[in-house]
Amino acid sequence: MIKNLILCALLFCAGVANEKFYNELFIYYGAKYQVPPMLLWAIAKTESNFNANAKNINKNGSVDIGLMQINSIHENTLKRNNLSLKDLYNPSVNIQMGAFVLKSCIDKYQISNNALNCYNGKIKDNHYAFKVIKNLRVKQGQIIK
Repeated sequence: MIKNLILCALLFCAGVANEKFYNELFIYYGAKYQVPPMLLWAIAKTESNFNANAKNINKNGSVDIGLMQINSIHENTLKRNNLSLKDLYNPSVNIQMGAFVLKSCIDKYQISNNALNCYNGKIKDNHYAFKVIKNLRVKQGQIIK
């Protein structure tokens, strides 16, 4: 894993990291948090299109950061692990946090649209799950071909 993190840092700095490299991280953290790696992939596709530098400032003042667009409301969780919001630009940290958030949503709602909408922060009147599922179907179509 250390070798992967070093390679990730080198690729990230060079600006050539892509979704295929992140697949190893989706698989690793999917297994660690017992969430489907393909859901992690589909969320990253939906949230940032695999842009590790993605940043979105929300109307409420919170900020979504990195591949999985981790919201700044999780700052206390990061601090408990000696991490900061800036660490979310590291793909490994970001995917790990995304897997952690998704796991808590799945624990609450099982694997469902509500779990995906929970990841997005809003259960009712939210079409987020449909976007994730659409990306998941596109990816599965690529794998089958």
